[in-house]
Amino acid sequence: MSAETRLKELDITLPAAPKVLGLYRPMVVAGGMAYLSGHGPLKEDGSLVTGRLGLDMDVESGYDAARLTGLAMLSTLKANLGSLDKAGRLVKLFGLVRCTDTFVDQPAVINGCSELFRDVFGDDFGVAARSAVGANSLPAGMAVEIEAIFEIAE
Repeated sequence: MSAETRLKELDITLPAAPKVLGLYRPMVVAGGMAYLSGHGPLKEDGSLVTGRLGLDMDVESGYDAARLTGLAMLSTLKANLGSLDKAGRLVKLFGLVRCTDTFVDQPAVINGCSELFRDVFGDDFGVAARSAVGANSLPAGMAVEIEAIFEIAE
């Protein structure tokens, strides 16, 4: 089943692709791979989910922020490729979680994005190599920042 069909079945409507806020490209295609720059958790009103896990956010709210980030990443992928069906295998996911020094549940937070990608692309193409690490600070105080590498489907 195609990723576009799965989106419809899951009743997921993608937000508009995020606007660039600096000197970078949100996605670069090179050598048959799509490299997505770090994305943050954008709310419908365009503001970011901010906070620090272990201080003013719990794992569930961090998970929700990571899922929002994944939706923004899917929007960027679709805007650049024309269709999510042109994305092949998710190869690597790298997640940063803004958290306290004692917070240790970064993987559970980043699961919000990982599970979304698995649901959209399936177990074979949507589950990747992954890192989930803590960060003391992220741009604009956002709770998570995630980047990804996808193969381009042939």
